[in-house]
Amino acid sequence: MERICRLLNQALTPYQAQLGAADISGNRQLTVRDSQGTVTLQRAVSPRQLQEQSLLIDLVDGLHRDLQIAEGRLQPCVIAALQHQRPVHGTFA
Repeated sequence: MERICRLLNQALTPYQAQLGAADISGNRQLTVRDSQGTVTLQRAVSPRQLQEQSLLIDLVDGLHRDLQIAEGRLQPCVIAALQHQRPVHGTFA
């Protein structure tokens, strides 16, 4: 787990990530703090998310998005609009 914590901290710089102890189902509490030590995000993560590379990448991508929302740099409605946007085929600009 120490290696995963180091990877998360590198990926989330300047934020500091900390993994809590595993609960009964094996999930861990992930806490992300800003440079002042204030908790910015908390989320339960499964052992699979921490062990499989593709799921770990998805986790970090989601954390980046959630941090942008928490910082006010990205609005949730913008994310929803982008997810529902479909390319229009056969049209010319």
